[in-house]
Amino acid sequence: MIDITIKRVENLKKRFLNKVIRILFMDDKLSGDRYNGKEGKVFYVDSMGQLHGTWGCLAVIPEIDSFEVIG
Repeated sequence: MIDITIKRVENLKKRFLNKVIRILFMDDKLSGDRYNGKEGKVFYVDSMGQLHGTWGCLAVIPEIDSFEVIG
């Protein structure tokens, strides 16, 4: 289980909010690899520390999914 605190969520917001990321790998069995390689801008970090953006419906989980900041 991932330990999420208010401080951790605030740190994620500072690091990723309004940044453009490229998803390298999402650990999601239902979507397969359909999100791999997608790019988008992070527009929201929820209370669980998941990144939501313009790449599609699924949230990126920083501790589980692999991505890079590209802008």
